[in-house]
Amino acid sequence: MRKTRNISFNTTVTEFILLGLSHPPNLKSLLFLVFFIIYILTQLGNMLILFTVWADPKLHARPMYILLGVLSFLDMWLSSVIVPLIILNFTPASKAIPFGGCVAQLYTFHFLGCTQCFLYTLMAYDRYLAICQPLRYPVLMNGRLCTVLVAGAWVAGSIHGSIQATLTFRLPYCGPNQVDYFFCDIPAVLRLACADTTINELVTFVDIGVVAASCFMLILLSYANIVHAILKIRTADGRRRAFSTCGSHLTVVTVYYVPCIFTYLRAGSKSPLDGAVAVFYTVVTPLLNPLIYTLRNQDMKSALKRIATGRRATDENK
Repeated sequence: MRKTRNISFNTTVTEFILLGLSHPPNLKSLLFLVFFIIYILTQLGNMLILFTVWADPKLHARPMYILLGVLSFLDMWLSSVIVPLIILNFTPASKAIPFGGCVAQLYTFHFLGCTQCFLYTLMAYDRYLAICQPLRYPVLMNGRLCTVLVAGAWVAGSIHGSIQATLTFRLPYCGPNQVDYFFCDIPAVLRLACADTTINELVTFVDIGVVAASCFMLILLSYANIVHAILKIRTADGRRRAFSTCGSHLTVVTVYYVPCIFTYLRAGSKSPLDGAVAVFYTVVTPLLNPLIYTLRNQDMKSALKRIATGRRATDENK
């Protein structure tokens, strides 16, 4: 391991070695192929959503699909920050990541992840207003307000990422430099610090675990009110459409939040399940979003048909 003094971060480690996901050696080629396909499908699926929302006037005028487009953009970047390194782990290439690269990855992951966390909450709030207060919805949630809320989520995510990266890498790292994980995340990196990490673990618990759990509870509360309102809808078709839209969102939210809370509310512990659990919110969720929001969303399917046949939304309404 090469060592040189890094004054700005008070460390002697100049690079980290990512040990990656534990796997049987005979499955290396299969896992390489699986994660490579997942990455390609994730990028293509989210690009399809972005293009559909942008190309269809009926969608990009509605806050729900503005939020969905932003979510797809986040998923593309989140996947690109994590999955290529997982794929690299199944090749003979070097597993080393420069110290600065580890800092950048941790910041970017938590910036995007926190932004996505708040975005899911905004999407639940949007659905709550649309279903529980339909007459006031155009006033309470318009395009301008939606833009402001999204910008707020990005700013909050950036602040969160900066705090976590600064607190994590202000500690001295003097060796070893092997990260027992598939990317530079807080719990795995803190185990290598040559100093007490109690404060870091407490901040991680509060800033990530409690915030994620709080957002999740707010989402569940929104959907409890939504379900109550849906049951009052008289027509079966109306109930079906409402449940379809909200059910897809709730599925993605559960797959994202539950593993996230599991990981960060127990930041000081180490479990063989940690890597497998983290795959859900770093790899699986970005893949599920385009599948769920297109296959289970009637508006998205209608928009795709209009784009494929060259029809306009106004033509369909005639």
